[in-house]
Amino acid sequence: AGELRAVFETSLGKIVCRLFEKETPVTVANFTGLAKGEKEWTDPKTGQKVKRPFYDGLTFHRVIPNFMVQGGCPIGNGTGGPGYRFQDEIVPGIVFDRPGLLAMANSGPGTNGSQFFITHVPTPWLNGRHTIFGEVISGQEIVTRMGAAEKGPNDKPVTPIILKKLVIERAGAAEPERPAPAKKK
Repeated sequence: AGELRAVFETSLGKIVCRLFEKETPVTVANFTGLAKGEKEWTDPKTGQKVKRPFYDGLTFHRVIPNFMVQGGCPIGNGTGGPGYRFQDEIVPGIVFDRPGLLAMANSGPGTNGSQFFITHVPTPWLNGRHTIFGEVISGQEIVTRMGAAEKGPNDKPVTPIILKKLVIERAGAAEPERPAPAKKK
């Protein structure tokens, strides 16, 4: 099977990320479970536990040029989450040394939920502080366009940038799997 990918279908275009499922299994399982509606979360509007796609229709509520774009807040102001938190998965050797890294936003160690960000440039000061769980393989120019959007207070875009749909797919999944050749005895 091919690599696991997240396709962010946004109001400005499509961003495709490869997910680091082997290196950060807990984070990737949480992110994909929320995206597909397979993981239970608490709706902040009702307080009810629900199982439906979490990210579809949310906004990128914080965009900072030459830094990053952030999304995944169900309230839209950076204070919301899925109603639970989980631990960091800081992996030696996976560092903020280039643009286009997908990572979990947090408010300190062990406070991951649903919010994520994608870097616009290398951000080495974040090393060891945020779980990096994927990287952009196409659409980094969309991240650049998001960062350039006109902003109001708290780096929030004046015109909302919407994550219309977040699709989780496996690369090459459309191809039928060929059976392995029979081993000769």
